[in-house]
Amino acid sequence: MFNVRSWSGRLAACALFALSVGAVAALPERAEAQIADPAPGFTSDRISVEVMGEGPDVVLIPGMASSREVWRATAEALAGNYRLHLVQLSGFAGQPWTHGEGDFLRPAVAEIGRYIETAELERPAIIGHSMGGASGVMLAQERPDLIGRVMSVDSLPFFSVLYGPEMTAERARPYAEQAARAGLDVDEAIFRAGQQALAQGMSRDEATRAAMVDWSMASDRLAIGLAMRDVMVTDLRPGLAAMTTPVWAVYAADADGGAPAAMADAMWAREYADLPGVRLERVDGSRHFIMADQPEAFMALVRAFLNE
Repeated sequence: MFNVRSWSGRLAACALFALSVGAVAALPERAEAQIADPAPGFTSDRISVEVMGEGPDVVLIPGMASSREVWRATAEALAGNYRLHLVQLSGFAGQPWTHGEGDFLRPAVAEIGRYIETAELERPAIIGHSMGGASGVMLAQERPDLIGRVMSVDSLPFFSVLYGPEMTAERARPYAEQAARAGLDVDEAIFRAGQQALAQGMSRDEATRAAMVDWSMASDRLAIGLAMRDVMVTDLRPGLAAMTTPVWAVYAADADGGAPAAMADAMWAREYADLPGVRLERVDGSRHFIMADQPEAFMALVRAFLNE
């Protein structure tokens, strides 16, 4: 049996599936989402992008096993003043996974960068949730010429510190390899029950919890496992000190079933300590899905971030 040890369920949140384990039947085929062509000449089997609104460009990246719909309310609120690019990662929330057991995270981030170039976006802002936040920081490290600023939403530069502050990528690797296989053979009913239990700690909002379960059930389990493996062994902290891209790190605290504020403050301050000028913003009364749990507070931060 494999259980991801987590603080307030955060590592499980990043995976949305790491319950316990086995290996199982393939999920049924799913239809491709119908998305308007956002950038003539851009095709990808790693991501798709939906575009809405007019104005300065903002790229929205969801987290692990999530749909782009997690950003729908945010995008609609901003569409009168910004052009929003809602990314969907292949393998998640009904989108097909066609890459076998290959890498997940870095190729997806590279495709987001290629989209920005192909669509000729002018240094867009990036807003990413969980793994999507790490993706934004990674892109800023590898292609600082492409983006203007990053908001990382309840995301750490190295998720495996949730095992303990002494954890390293190398020490996390055996657990990560195990995690890649963890959900494959679990019976669908058991898998769903686990997702429902996990969702309770991820959001205070019932509709969001239900959506999380639906997205997870519609995701390719191998893709989730591979993404989780990559996240667990990707340590972005060594590259923080050299970054020049402005970063806001927004994180959750919840006295009623979530992360205690003092513990959250200490962890985010420690893990982002080497990033010059990072702005740390705590949102109270929220679990992992801040945009759903505290939408007004979150939108106020988003507008301030975009206007800075």
